[in-house]
Amino acid sequence: MRSSAGMRELSLALLSILPVGVLGGNILSTSGFSSCMNNATVQVQNLDVSYDRTTRILTFNVAGRSDIVQNVTATLLVSAYGKQVYTREFNPCDTGMAEMCPVPASSFASVGSQTIPEEDASQIPAIAFSIPDLDGLVKMELKGSNGEDVACVQSTVGNGQTLIIPAISYAALGIAAVALLLSGLAGLAAGGHPGASTPSPTFGEVIGWLQGLAMNGMLSVQYPQVYQSFTSNFAFSTGLVPWGQLQTSIDSFRARTGGNLTDDSYQYLSNNATLVYTDGTTNTTSRSMRRAIHTALLWARDGTSVTVNGTSANIGGGSGNASAPSSAHNSRTNHYVSGIQAYSEQLTIPQANTFLTVLLVWAILCAAIIIFILLIKVILELWSMFGKIPKSMESWRERYWWRLAKALTNLVLLLYGTWTLYCIYQFTNGDSWAAKVLAGVTLGSFTALLAFFTWRIWIKAHSYTRLDGDAGRLYDDKETWLKYNNFYENYKKGYWWLFVPAIVYMFAKGCVIAGANGHGLVQTAGQLIVEALMLALLLWTRPFQRKSGVWINIFIQVVRVISVVCILTFVEELGINQTTKTVTGLVLVVVQCVLTAVLAVLLAVNALINCIRENPHRRARKAQEKLKLERDLDDLTPLDARNSLLMEPMAQRDRKGRYDAVPPRDQSPAMGSQHSFSRPSRFAREGDGDYLVSSAASMGRRDERSVSRSPDRQPTLPRVGFGSAV
Repeated sequence: MRSSAGMRELSLALLSILPVGVLGGNILSTSGFSSCMNNATVQVQNLDVSYDRTTRILTFNVAGRSDIVQNVTATLLVSAYGKQVYTREFNPCDTGMAEMCPVPASSFASVGSQTIPEEDASQIPAIAFSIPDLDGLVKMELKGSNGEDVACVQSTVGNGQTLIIPAISYAALGIAAVALLLSGLAGLAAGGHPGASTPSPTFGEVIGWLQGLAMNGMLSVQYPQVYQSFTSNFAFSTGLVPWGQLQTSIDSFRARTGGNLTDDSYQYLSNNATLVYTDGTTNTTSRSMRRAIHTALLWARDGTSVTVNGTSANIGGGSGNASAPSSAHNSRTNHYVSGIQAYSEQLTIPQANTFLTVLLVWAILCAAIIIFILLIKVILELWSMFGKIPKSMESWRERYWWRLAKALTNLVLLLYGTWTLYCIYQFTNGDSWAAKVLAGVTLGSFTALLAFFTWRIWIKAHSYTRLDGDAGRLYDDKETWLKYNNFYENYKKGYWWLFVPAIVYMFAKGCVIAGANGHGLVQTAGQLIVEALMLALLLWTRPFQRKSGVWINIFIQVVRVISVVCILTFVEELGINQTTKTVTGLVLVVVQCVLTAVLAVLLAVNALINCIRENPHRRARKAQEKLKLERDLDDLTPLDARNSLLMEPMAQRDRKGRYDAVPPRDQSPAMGSQHSFSRPSRFAREGDGDYLVSSAASMGRRDERSVSRSPDRQPTLPRVGFGSAV
């Protein structure tokens, strides 16, 4: 008992961390209903009960039909988090329900409302109205005069609060957009510099994390409703976008290609179905809540308008306001879902439409990328016609087609894991032959595309290794880098090959989840093995160029492994109690929200650093230019033709920054002829124009003497005389 109380206290503490926007509802109501008995002689056709704490009004709508006239007794059971918290057995005759004494062999309906006294309403704890995805369970059993079961109906109770919040999806989408922008700016700053890596977290890492959150909600296990709702906020990262007009078009396509739309269409989900999940998550309820339920039931019998065969009558002493039953509720049917089907259909996307939805979203993204790149091409062409474009953009203008191919390949690489999942799910659960053909063609094409690039990079690496001893030229050769860097740019030179295990990891993860759909234990165990192997590989290699990339990716992978371990508690075969499941779900929500927020903070820090710090690639180019200049200065000699301290003074600059030509020396008698070898005077005075090597051949200076030299002159040895000319 102490352990159970502690778990409830922990769950309430975790709920206090949730966003304020999900707290503060005012209504408790049932959501759908289902029969918990086969071959019942009393069929309940509608059950709709709600309580508004602002007005203290309890409203209910019950309808059913009996095959025979019979006396019945009723048992009401209320459970929370899998535990029974309230039980009451009563005879309808003792509660003033005369029309059910006995139950008529016809249709009947009961619609009414009643104001609950303030002293009784105050006993309902406020937390019952604030916990997201409350999902309590109410069950009513009817027994005949001999004790046999004649009917059983159950319904979930919620407060209208849920973690399916558009703001969460928008925030996640914003984080992904910022990551894409920063990755693009980092690429522009690198200017195509070979070996330049992107700071973590990159766009691919952010999308991979969001896809992992979404895929964690697709397993065939008994999720707490709060966690299943939370994971649905990230469906956009896998390509699932709820769009009614798109779903209607897909339904039409399926209908023409062998699809069955009876209970698997957008219209059916929107208008006729009430989703019933295989989990049993509810809410903790205090003793005061039990007493309030009992009081509400006593007040519910007052002011009741009961209709039997179209005749209306008041039961009890109250003066309730009768209203007609809702046809929308009467016409809805229970639709049982789990696994991938539950994940997609809570977004109002029929399970048979999942692959085609992802395919069309991918096609829209491809079209947007093509239009964007062609638009940039047109802008650059117009720029070049009316001005001079930067050198860095000149390469972009000339190789736009390769940029386009790389962008589309990157899109395939980002979606490959989820694409594998949806294609395999289409093979096993789809009903349209055309959709299955498209799934096979696209999966084969994407796999072939990635295999081709893998083969090309492998061939390049093998060739470079044979020539240089390693594959470093994958990073150093600019042409190779521009073609294939999107696969290995963030890895160290010795671990360029790690993109291959990464692709295999995405493929295996999709195969496990889709291939074992309906078998939660197999899915969870398989996913745990895949995630653990990837974590071991990262810990062993630590392959990323930047230390930040190493630890961010290892931390993300550790959280993925822990998340799958927590999901093991949701597996039905393990028999974990509902309270533990709910607390585990809340822990997962909090931990994954915190890590997502950390990624957002790291993106902001990277943006700030990039704005303040000098571009490292520009700094490297400046250092290289400075080193080259110093090397050139070290090569100067006294006989070098360039300006030097040992030669003539440097020419003067004009106003435009150019140098004037160095004026020639005045010719002296001793330098009048290139072939004059008269012996210089031993006692020559300063200014006589005699030089030690004045008659020697030119050393390559481009002055007036060397320019006027005859091209037919042949080199000769100097003739040195002592005392007289030779």
